[in-house]
Amino acid sequence: MTAVGTGVAEPAGDPRTVPPGERGETTIADRVVAKIASQAAREAVGALPPDAAPPHASVVVRHGSARVRVHVELDYPGDIGGRCAAVRRQVVDRVRALADMAVPEVVVQVERLHLAVRPEAVGGRTP
Repeated sequence: MTAVGTGVAEPAGDPRTVPPGERGETTIADRVVAKIASQAAREAVGALPPDAAPPHASVVVRHGSARVRVHVELDYPGDIGGRCAAVRRQVVDRVRALADMAVPEVVVQVERLHLAVRPEAVGGRTP
C-alpha cells in the first residue's frame, strides 16, 4: 500500500516548546494604525458641522510605539482644548487596545473652526 501525503509540511514541534524569538512577529502597518486613530478621533469629536471634513490621521510606527498626528475641524464657539484632550485620550485608548502599541505622542491639529451661529444671524448685521 502507498502512503499519500497532503503536501502540507507538518509543524517542526509543539509551538509551546519553540522559543519566543523564533515564533515570528506580527507587524501592523502605519496606515492601519492611522485608520484606527481616525476612527477614534471621529468618536471623540462627535457631531460635526454639516460642511466639516471628518478627522484624519497620519502615523509613524517605530519599535512598537506609534506617534500620531490627527487633523480635525471643530465648531466654534466651544471648548476647543477640552475636545482636543478628548481626542488625545480616545486615540491613545483605541490604539493601545486594538494594535497593542504605546502612544507616546498625539498631536491634535485643528484645521478649521466652523461658526455655530452665522454672523448675519447675530443682530441682523452682515460683515
